[in-house]
Amino acid sequence: MLTMKDIADDLGVSVSTVSLVLNDRDRGRVRHEIAEQVRARAEELGYVPNLLARGLRTRKSHTLGLLADRVATVPFGGQMIAGAQHAAWQEGYLLVVIDTGGDRDLDEPAARSMLQRDVEALVVAADYHREVALPEHPHQMPAVVLDGWPAPGQAADAVVPDEAMGGRLATEHLLDAGHHRIVLVTVSGDRYVAARLRRQGYEEALRSAGITPDPGLVWRAPDTSTRAAVPVVREILRSADRPTALFCFSDQIAMAVVQVAAQEGLDVPRDLSVVGFDNQQFVADAMLPGLTTVQLPHFDMGAWAARRAIARVRGELDTPPETRRMPCPLVVRESVAPPAP
Repeated sequence: MLTMKDIADDLGVSVSTVSLVLNDRDRGRVRHEIAEQVRARAEELGYVPNLLARGLRTRKSHTLGLLADRVATVPFGGQMIAGAQHAAWQEGYLLVVIDTGGDRDLDEPAARSMLQRDVEALVVAADYHREVALPEHPHQMPAVVLDGWPAPGQAADAVVPDEAMGGRLATEHLLDAGHHRIVLVTVSGDRYVAARLRRQGYEEALRSAGITPDPGLVWRAPDTSTRAAVPVVREILRSADRPTALFCFSDQIAMAVVQVAAQEGLDVPRDLSVVGFDNQQFVADAMLPGLTTVQLPHFDMGAWAARRAIARVRGELDTPPETRRMPCPLVVRESVAPPAP
């Protein structure tokens, strides 16, 4: 590896001179022409600073640790890592990622591994919006929860999607198109906090339009997948009082709606309007017609988490931890039209 000594020997100057120049501390201490020669030769030879050695001197590694739970493998969660990496890079930080694949036994060893590499802050990313137990880490080390909130008794900044507002925007879009009988196809069980919040937004939009929410228009699929939703959707579309529009918990459930509608001889959006949630790549934009849906802002959430952690490291914030709700914008495509006459 090329060192400062190699550059010094090549130019016939001292190592301290090269060090001053390459660490931008040469003003008033090294003649301008010598400094320019050092910079030119370092660039020509491809000198790369040894960040490990610099870290030992400054006690700063300029490294963030991101501990992920299946985030790297879920269809759209990778955008959280991409956002965090992009923001960290812009701030001069390196992002180190370990994905535990959902194995709880790996949480503590993974966190220790990061701490042994002198990360300056820890970002813990969940695979879906939920409570997150932070692994043990030094009290003074900043921590941020990405797509969740810290467990009781733990203090950390956090960022989550504004699921309720997303549900409201989806429903308002259908109301604005003239629909009043709107079915919500959600998921069963209490696992998904997002299901409760999206339903909350759906009902808020109906009430604001002067419509009393009807529990009979809320249907539940066993899970978020297309296959699981098909029987539920078929029952909805074959009912005597078929709705004119459906708001779906996920884009994959919306895909089931489009597929079953075609089997039943219904055209989307002429006979039936559909709105999804997630804006899942290779699903929402690949469907025919293109699916109107709500964007989960994973990239922006990842970027916020990284910048928040770095701001804490730099001492730029002395405020208590906060939970930021990131807006979920509506992405309009071709799956919504006025009700058929």
